[in-house]
Amino acid sequence: MRASSWVEVEWETFRANLAALKGALGAQTEIVMVVKAEAYGHGMVKAACEARTVGVRRFAVARLDEAYALRATVTDGEILLMGGMWPEDLPEALAKRITPLLLDEDQGRQLAAAARATGTTLNCHVKVDTGMGRLGFPWADAAAAMGRLLKEGGLSFQGICSHFAAVDKSPDAFAAEQMRRFQSVLDGCGARGIVPGFRHISNSAAFNLMPEWGLDGVRLGIMAYGYGGGQRRGARVKTQPFLQWKTRVVQVKKAPAGFPVSYMGTHVTAKPTRLATIDVGYSDGYNRLLSNRGFVLIGGRRAPVVGRVTMNFTVVDIGPDAAVSPGDEVVLLGRQGGEAIWADELAKWCRTISYEILTNIRSPHRNK
Repeated sequence: MRASSWVEVEWETFRANLAALKGALGAQTEIVMVVKAEAYGHGMVKAACEARTVGVRRFAVARLDEAYALRATVTDGEILLMGGMWPEDLPEALAKRITPLLLDEDQGRQLAAAARATGTTLNCHVKVDTGMGRLGFPWADAAAAMGRLLKEGGLSFQGICSHFAAVDKSPDAFAAEQMRRFQSVLDGCGARGIVPGFRHISNSAAFNLMPEWGLDGVRLGIMAYGYGGGQRRGARVKTQPFLQWKTRVVQVKKAPAGFPVSYMGTHVTAKPTRLATIDVGYSDGYNRLLSNRGFVLIGGRRAPVVGRVTMNFTVVDIGPDAAVSPGDEVVLLGRQGGEAIWADELAKWCRTISYEILTNIRSPHRNK
């Protein structure tokens, strides 16, 4: 028996999540499935294939290598590149039918020139910065810039989007101002005779809190994976997490009171107990901030992490009487017996967010 950590994904729950989310949208609003960063650690290609079975036909990735890997399996539908694309990328991106976001006027002009030079027209979406401050055309000039780009030729606007910095239901919240700015860009396009195409601004939080902002499409990421409000009371749609992360016990030992554990002895046992060393560490993505703070599930019970998480191994206190042996399964993230630990709880212990927990897991996937 070779102990190691691994990931199990319950795809039937993912399909149920997507079906519920899709059912809450109006007939005119599509899901844009966000599958960047290996579908938040769940597996990009598999997630996209599963999403297609419930009618999803648009996918969003961050980088070209993701787009190309996805297109190798997902041969139809739109693959939307949310990050940068440049003239040298154009031939392969055109051949693989990747739809880039235009991020500013200079980039748009360069891509337009490259498309004209090859005698083609590049289908693209326009990204508008309404207040996120990260990527996109400044909202106040976006419609005018789009008009200038169209005059050059080589581009076909298939969509227009923006990104919320935060979402709150208050009419005085900044998200409402971002939505007003986005609408002003749409109005500016209309005044200039520009048809911007598929309109999308809402993410999971906006889907949950502001249904009226759905427009033509909603980019769903974290909520489809079971987090981001999908389990809270009052959620528009209930979704469930479905990725489990597991390992095994390597060794069990008795420890007397006063026994120091792991590097620097940051934990000292208060009374006689038994310690289990489990086969996971920060090289696998099990965050070092879980030292003396986190819990795992062994035998259907919570066991605290004691001492510092190390590169390959972690020690947990299983108590003096637990029936635990080397080779026993340990749940780092997921369910065991009547207990569960999910990424939002791990994130709280690490003082971060569930996105980081999920995307940092480096253990291989196993089919259940």
